[in-house]
Amino acid sequence: MNTRALLRLLGKILILLAAAEALPVLGCLWYGETRGALSFLAAGAITLMVGLALSRIPVHDEALYRREGILIVVAGWMLASCFGALPYLLSGEVSSPVDAIFESASGFTTTGASIFTDIESKGRGLLLWRSLTQWLGGLGIIVFFVALLSELGPGTRFLYRVEVPGPTKEILHPRVHATAQVLLEIYLALSACCVLLLLAGGLSLYDALTHTFSTLSTGGFSPYNASVTAFPPFVQIVLIVFMVLAGVNFSLFYTMTRGRWKLWQDRELVVYLTLLAVASTAVALDLLVRHQATGGRALLDGTFQVVSLMTTTGFASADFNEWPDAARGALLFVMIIGGSAGSTAGGVKVMRGLIALKTAVREVRLTFSPSAVIPVTIRGAPVPEEVTRSVGGFIILYAFTMVAGATVLTLGGADLVTAASASLACLGNIGPGLAKVGPTANYAFFDAWEKLLLVVLMWLGRLEVMAIFAVATRSFWRR
Repeated sequence: MNTRALLRLLGKILILLAAAEALPVLGCLWYGETRGALSFLAAGAITLMVGLALSRIPVHDEALYRREGILIVVAGWMLASCFGALPYLLSGEVSSPVDAIFESASGFTTTGASIFTDIESKGRGLLLWRSLTQWLGGLGIIVFFVALLSELGPGTRFLYRVEVPGPTKEILHPRVHATAQVLLEIYLALSACCVLLLLAGGLSLYDALTHTFSTLSTGGFSPYNASVTAFPPFVQIVLIVFMVLAGVNFSLFYTMTRGRWKLWQDRELVVYLTLLAVASTAVALDLLVRHQATGGRALLDGTFQVVSLMTTTGFASADFNEWPDAARGALLFVMIIGGSAGSTAGGVKVMRGLIALKTAVREVRLTFSPSAVIPVTIRGAPVPEEVTRSVGGFIILYAFTMVAGATVLTLGGADLVTAASASLACLGNIGPGLAKVGPTANYAFFDAWEKLLLVVLMWLGRLEVMAIFAVATRSFWRR
């Protein structure tokens, strides 16, 4: 393993992270938060010094290969979570290192789970950083890294494949560096449009930026205790539109720029939009009939929460923990499914659900016709067997991890609904769950060891389980 090259590249990631802390410094200065500005300067200086020290390690070969690719993705996310926790600690807003790492990891993994019991009491610069970490993590720290640097060798393509979520990873350009740049340009364009529309809806620049960062990343952090419940309908509709867009495979936006507009031919997109429409209608009708909500309010709240949870954003326009069981059941279903492959959303992903369902149907048919050749097809093309195999392995590990996490949390005293929904919400990078981790609650009541467990679940979910499990095996470290 090329350890020197790996450490050198991790150092460059830390330099990128230190540069990102310039924005909250400006925010602190704008709002007169001198202590906050100093804490970000100190955190940035520490991160920069460590990054420079690692980046200057002399190497003879900077090429990145498969094992280094896996390790740099896993280590990069862990380092970002740990160094991203420094502003929380140095500002004095968070006293516990575990709590700081939890909040930082929740941001970078776009989970949106929080240990803050009173968000509005925190400094605006810190809350801006909190949302910015989600924006950085939404597209992916490694994708930013690849986009801003030149090609890193034969392992760059695999580095990209490990980082981008979903069972299939479209390479939009022969050079992975150019693909990452295309994704970054799309991400920036959508973010700019969202900011402008939120400003048109009457939000301040601070509110527009923080909520755009959390929307396009499908992260869900809001600088307000009540999330977005107090926002006018126009603003909530804008957030719905951009959450839906953030849950779409970004490669489709690229095809649109190339003049190919027949998006309805994409099976995953059709299923994704159909699920959103059906679930939104079902929840709205249930609220209208059983929750005594008015028609307009039921439709807006139902649509908002379905979109928010299926895209794993986690914004709350209402306390859905108090909704009827049927509505909460629909929300739980879309939470598990998640968004599209190649989007910023978490969850199992629509594409995996499609492949798993078609594979199951094939197995049923093979029970009475074992000699038949029945390929699994998506968009009219057969799915390679290695992809169907990887989907099956992913779903097994995902389900096992979620159940194991919930079981361990019950040992700490959490009730079953709280433990199960907290495990699912962190593994799926969703944020809010049910019961004690509902949309109006937080994760502060968990013990330190439970928070660390939830942080690991966040990392597992963001890196889609396989990469971290691979690093945890003994064979990974053998020559």
